[in-house]
Amino acid sequence: MPVIALKNLTLGYDRHPAVHHLDMSIARGSLTAVVGPNGAGKSTLLKGITGSLRPLSGSVNLQDHRVAYLPQQAEIDRSFPISVRDLVAMGLWAEIGPFRAVSRAQAQRIETALAAVGLTGFERRSIAALSGGQMQRVLFARLLLQEAEVILLDEPFTAIDARTAVDLLQIVKRWHGDGRTVLAVLHDLDLVRAHFPETLVIAREKIAHGQTGEVLTAETLFKARQMCEAFDDRAAVCAA
Repeated sequence: MPVIALKNLTLGYDRHPAVHHLDMSIARGSLTAVVGPNGAGKSTLLKGITGSLRPLSGSVNLQDHRVAYLPQQAEIDRSFPISVRDLVAMGLWAEIGPFRAVSRAQAQRIETALAAVGLTGFERRSIAALSGGQMQRVLFARLLLQEAEVILLDEPFTAIDARTAVDLLQIVKRWHGDGRTVLAVLHDLDLVRAHFPETLVIAREKIAHGQTGEVLTAETLFKARQMCEAFDDRAAVCAA
């Protein structure tokens, strides 16, 4: 049974499709990169899987698995007055809700998550004072606390320093080794080829999905670029 099953899935804004008629499944425990040109619908797909964007048609079946989602950093309000510890603690909301106090055992889990991402001693620091790499480490620590079976990452290694990228990639590999299902939007194709066994290439529709060495070819990427360049924003609403 796949962890994620998409059936005739169409997602969009104002009824115009960003991803349309997508039929595919993601296997349990897989480590999959999502690649495609700018505007291909990669981030939209993740939002559809999380449920934050309702389908125009079709369905997403997650088999009741718990999902953790890492948005792009640009979507995070860094001016909000919150400490590193409090932001990481949000990963426990599914357990304790927004108003209950953190127990001693949960406080220890927060410390362990911060240590895992190399941020011991940063607990009281404001997120506004963090570098891009430090902020990404905080967001990964929040993910660690969620202990989800399915983890969705939107450009997790973009605009961060090389050392942070290496450290966070090791966490992704640990998740994969633990049998969790990871789906990550990525732009660095060399990184995809080196570390992600499976790849989904999309350009508003599925271009290819399978073993990375078989689907991440020059021909597939060229077809994806052609599909995106041919898209017309003035076209009629998708007949879903």
